[in-house]
Amino acid sequence: MKVKNLGANKTEIVIDDRHKIFVSYETPVAARIGAKFYRTSEKFSRTTSKHINQWLDGVKAEEKDQTFFNELLTIAHSSVIVFP
Repeated sequence: MKVKNLGANKTEIVIDDRHKIFVSYETPVAARIGAKFYRTSEKFSRTTSKHINQWLDGVKAEEKDQTFFNELLTIAHSSVIVFP
């Protein structure tokens, strides 16, 4: 697992080439799991929305509840990752 600083208040947690979690400020808000991309359905600041859109770079992402991303980050942190 690697943590990549992408700029001011933007971080990407790279599990491997196909599994990534995007964090804006201190909140996980988007992810790539295999070939699928996900974004939070929760509304945050305009800046966080901008960060998400920059990270997705035009890729269509399925919206998920914020708890999905919180749990994903917890799983990544525990290093016991099982992706579908």
